Amino acid sequence: MKQFNIKTKALSLTIMACSLLSLSSCDEKDFLSIDNPNSVTESTFWKSPSQFNSALTTVYAAMQFQAISGVGIHEEELKADIGDTYTFFSPLAYRQLTYTDNSPQVVNKWNQLYIGIFRANQVINQINKVDASIFAPKEKESILAQARFLRAFFYFKLVHSYGKAVIRTEVSTTDLDKPASSIQEVNNQIIIPDLMYAKENLPTTWTGLNIGRVTWGSATSLLGKVYLYDQKWGPAAKEFKDVIDSKIYALTPNILDNFTDQKEFNSESILEVAYSSTANPGANGANVDDTPFASGAEASAIAPQYASISYGGFNTVVANYYLHELFTNDEIDPSNPINTTNTQSRRLTASICPKNFEGTYFGVTNSENKVHAYRGLGLTALVKKGTNWYQGTSEIPLNRSGINFRHIRLADVYLMYAEAVLNATGDVNEAIKYIDLVRSRAGVKTLTQYLAENSNTFPQLHISKQVNGGIQPKVAPTKENVLKHIQMVERPLELCFEGFRWNDLVRWGIVKSVFTNLGNDLNWRKNNFATILNKAPLYIEGSVNLLALLGIQNYNPAVHDYFPIPAAELQSNKNL
Repeated sequence: MKQFNIKTKALSLTIMACSLLSLSSCDEKDFLSIDNPNSVTESTFWKSPSQFNSALTTVYAAMQFQAISGVGIHEEELKADIGDTYTFFSPLAYRQLTYTDNSPQVVNKWNQLYIGIFRANQVINQINKVDASIFAPKEKESILAQARFLRAFFYFKLVHSYGKAVIRTEVSTTDLDKPASSIQEVNNQIIIPDLMYAKENLPTTWTGLNIGRVTWGSATSLLGKVYLYDQKWGPAAKEFKDVIDSKIYALTPNILDNFTDQKEFNSESILEVAYSSTANPGANGANVDDTPFASGAEASAIAPQYASISYGGFNTVVANYYLHELFTNDEIDPSNPINTTNTQSRRLTASICPKNFEGTYFGVTNSENKVHAYRGLGLTALVKKGTNWYQGTSEIPLNRSGINFRHIRLADVYLMYAEAVLNATGDVNEAIKYIDLVRSRAGVKTLTQYLAENSNTFPQLHISKQVNGGIQPKVAPTKENVLKHIQMVERPLELCFEGFRWNDLVRWGIVKSVFTNLGNDLNWRKNNFATILNKAPLYIEGSVNLLALLGIQNYNPAVHDYFPIPAAELQSNKNL
């Protein structure tokens, strides 16, 4: 069993008022008026620090919900420019932008985030009603800071998934009809105040079974991200630099340590959701603790969606040509001691599985043909990140995976800091310094090396060599060119399939231009298929996957930048 927040959550403290609608006799009334001494009610529960910690555990438990940190993420990945699927898989609606306000991820994410907010509000509201003397010094503040951080996290996910949110800070069963508030309003009223309080009252680290709770670094990093998304570049850079300068965190020497269940809560981890493949055995990995008539699985169900169909998965999401070629453009640095026998980027090996992959995949080498079962449909690379390819010979039954989900890690902070600094001050050298730390860990040439080798220019690695006759224009290290490199090279390579790509494209305002270029490249491949058939490094066989073209054609920023509010919510809330 993993850390504290994966302990059993049978106590799902959603304390709600109930009423008996018909009472037929005085005797029954007298009997029913007697309190059940074994029941948990608002008047009997909120009495001790241990009870508040139990309630806080249910708030952490909401982070395990599959639409927030689990299987629902794979559908959102298909909206962007790095993934593909097939006609016979349900996530196709996200690849082609034909999902609706009743699609499962659209509905589930909204509902599950509000469950988390409801639980956080319970703790926040109740802790301010009790006598503070029941708590040890700083204990009340710590519990409150964790609950407020988690509420801010859920609201951050809401506003950047739906473009708005209904602000709820009270636990109420009557005041349900409220209008939606803008991202700015939610930031100012909830997210920023909650994170500021969390920063001031959370520890820098936890120990023992408390490892995995949110920290000062979690709050500071998320606050920086709030400012970054709001294009408040100076404040964003300051928060990220505070995290970097704290020296609390360090990049793991091996990038793979961030995507397995072997070295979790490691030096790079800043905000991580715990899962277990062994806790509560028998439950399907898609179960969450709010599933009617079922107990939470404590596991994640995302791994089978990426893993090969030959090894107990479904590979409903695969790496597309753009991402695959981007990885192969990432030229390794032979002088980097991290490179021993590998000929490809370390982050390629940890993230995707092309036809000519290095090492093994579920124990199979690339000399065997069973890995890429759908190669004839244009598949060039499977997704390895988030799967159990590194252990055993197949995925775990019942869609169960114990790989934790990382919402924030230091490499992400480095790249966000580089972006913020460029926009705030135009300091190219400072930005490149942190980009190069991420590239060095991947074992690939740094921007500094490229500049030294190419008369102070570096290649535009996102330009397709296949489409453009092997040519990648070299550009000077200006603010605009380095920002483009962060957007189109570093973030998709480092953070692919970690749930960030669509939000990034939207906040940069470049979805349309990215889709246009993607569509042009796809059409070129279709028209020149004979010249690229079965050639390294992409090895396209059978066909070119053109399913993305409909999504490119359908894209409308007013409709697709954010999910629609679920239909049921619109029907139940008259003020939306």
